[in-house]
Amino acid sequence: YVLYYILYIYIYIFTISPSLLGASFPDSFVDRSSKNLSSVPQDLTQTVEFLDLSCNHIHLEEIDTETFLDTPLLKELDLSHNRLRNLSGQQYLLYTQNLQVLNLTSNQFLAMTLGSEFISLVNLERFAIGAKNICMGDFKSIAAVKLHTLTLSLEDELKYEAGSLRQAHAKRLQISFTKYQIIDHDLLADAVSVFPEVELMNLLDGYQDMIRLFKEGEEIHTSHLYLTNLSITWDDLTDTVNEVLATSIAHLSFCDVTLSKLPYKGTAVAKTSQMKSFTARRVVVTSFLFSQEDVYNFFINLPVESVALLEVSIIHMTCPQSHSPLLHLDFSYCALSDSIFSRVEGQETVDCETLVNIRRLNLLGNNLMSLQVISKRLKHMSSLREVDLSINSLVYDGLKECSWPPSITNMTLSSNGLTDSVFKCLPNGTETLDLQNNQILVIPSSIMKLSNLSSLNLNFNRLRDLPPCNGFPSINTLLLRLNSLHTPSVNQLESCPKLKTLDVRIELLGWPLDYYCTYPEVMRNSTLKEILIPEISCNAGLLAATILFPSVALIITILTLCHCLDVPWYIGMIWQWTRAKHRARTRQVRPEDLVGIEFHAFVSYSQQDADWVHNFLLPNLEGPAGGLRICHHERNFVPGKTIIENIVTCVEKCQRSVFVLSGHFVKSEWCHYELYFASHQRLVQGSGSIVLVLLEPLPQYLIPSKYYQLKSMMERHTYLEWPQDRAKHRLFWANLRAALQADLPNAPVTELEG
Repeated sequence: YVLYYILYIYIYIFTISPSLLGASFPDSFVDRSSKNLSSVPQDLTQTVEFLDLSCNHIHLEEIDTETFLDTPLLKELDLSHNRLRNLSGQQYLLYTQNLQVLNLTSNQFLAMTLGSEFISLVNLERFAIGAKNICMGDFKSIAAVKLHTLTLSLEDELKYEAGSLRQAHAKRLQISFTKYQIIDHDLLADAVSVFPEVELMNLLDGYQDMIRLFKEGEEIHTSHLYLTNLSITWDDLTDTVNEVLATSIAHLSFCDVTLSKLPYKGTAVAKTSQMKSFTARRVVVTSFLFSQEDVYNFFINLPVESVALLEVSIIHMTCPQSHSPLLHLDFSYCALSDSIFSRVEGQETVDCETLVNIRRLNLLGNNLMSLQVISKRLKHMSSLREVDLSINSLVYDGLKECSWPPSITNMTLSSNGLTDSVFKCLPNGTETLDLQNNQILVIPSSIMKLSNLSSLNLNFNRLRDLPPCNGFPSINTLLLRLNSLHTPSVNQLESCPKLKTLDVRIELLGWPLDYYCTYPEVMRNSTLKEILIPEISCNAGLLAATILFPSVALIITILTLCHCLDVPWYIGMIWQWTRAKHRARTRQVRPEDLVGIEFHAFVSYSQQDADWVHNFLLPNLEGPAGGLRICHHERNFVPGKTIIENIVTCVEKCQRSVFVLSGHFVKSEWCHYELYFASHQRLVQGSGSIVLVLLEPLPQYLIPSKYYQLKSMMERHTYLEWPQDRAKHRLFWANLRAALQADLPNAPVTELEG
């Protein structure tokens, strides 16, 4: 009975203090977007950190000054896509000093003038805003705030006054254009002269205006220029790149590009520049006929240190026309084949000899097939140190020799189809080698000597034993997770004098004589060879039986106790109570939905069950016990009206309808009418408007066919069952009151009048 009393105390606590349930699970993220809200919700807790109110109908006048007084932890606030009109009157911001992210885009602001209340946002890091007019002094209120990102969502027919952005301070400026909007010359000039990073988004046209700006030699403070989500022709793209090459911009990046009108002949590219890197990510080509070689030549001949073409469906890359200044090349997740960096002259394939300055090459996620052929393609890259060839289909049959440049020290070959023979095709100077997720069974004893190799990753292979270190005497890190090392030969490690880390970084200094036990106490200071491991630790069957039998016995005991103490019933009732309370807190009730509502519930029952209704139901729902207003036909039906008229009127003036189900109920014609009209009201107010109370067992076959609506509701919705055990009555009434509780207008309860 100890379990019974513990459960009873739990039920009692949550019956008298339902607020404890919500307080135990604070939510820091509140999403109220697209809820047709006309004002900020009033039920926000002190734990809210992220609040999304976007895509609603909130007006400025509906946001009280003290709305966020009780949310001191609020860090992110999204009020985009609402109906705010005046940026100079956002008084609610006075209580959001900890705000880090604020989104006010897509409202109805005519002017960008920020009110004095923005001065309080000293912790603001990301600020997104949009208006039709941007004038001098608009950003004065945030002049002292050091933003990380300022986002301007431009409106149609934007009017911009030159110099307006100079009072804003941010590391990165994002400008989002609307469809077919042309770049404003003064806006772009201020952007590149003030902000270290500038991102232009959603451009479809107007590139010549941007090119003209760069040609004019305006002052440029921007070091990173990003062009995101744009449609552009080949001529506009190459003209833009060539003009940026002539400026002080160090990094140019294109992302999510739709490229059209590709060339049939070569495109000139600047010979020199101050630019450090060029990146293009996710480029879709809409032209079917064009010169692929001329496209590749443009990018490989850029006079920069780093070129990255990522997630682009290129199948080849040409060789620079002369010695290239490129130091880093990244062609990740393209469609490159083994012909990369080569050309065919007559019957011979000529490999590239002009990429002599390349130090890091990344070719992961392509269609490379032959490791030996790739070694030939790279053999003239005399400065190459790091190569990533992972996630390809590379194999090596061991028949032909590989010819890597001797400068390579870091080699990544993970996720390929390489076998044991790969150790015959590796650069001699390799220091770090990643071969995880391949098909390696054993490391041959006759492999070439990798005297500089210090780190070897062989995770996710098929090794059956620890490898000897004869071929790499300097190894100090060896990773062997998820192999087939069932009975490893520890003596293999005697050939690894410098090994410090094995698998999950186990320190092996002085292995094994210098290792002693510290636990258990009786074995303290004993060497490992003196330890006797119990049989149960090695016998899987014995260990399973030791764990399984007591567990099964414990589960059977718990299930038996639960059945004897009616624990499933209590859990079911607590679950229903919790759901009812949750629905009551989260339900969005519009004021217009409560017009004409005077009662919490209309009670429908058979006259044969009147004693139970008078003696139990009404006393527990009305008065001090429940505090609910109940519409009861004996006192609220109006004499002179027909019964049908009274039923319809009562149902319309009640938030919900309670049906006391029994064998007598389904035999009553008037109960049938009351259920019919309440079902129609349910279509308007939702499925929660009807509450079913099962007074006695009511099998489906006893319900007449005309009560098809009742059958449907009992199949799809949970109903409350009246318990015969008096100890369960308290929880039953708590559940029923929770299902009916709602905030009604403070209208006096009067009898219905005709």
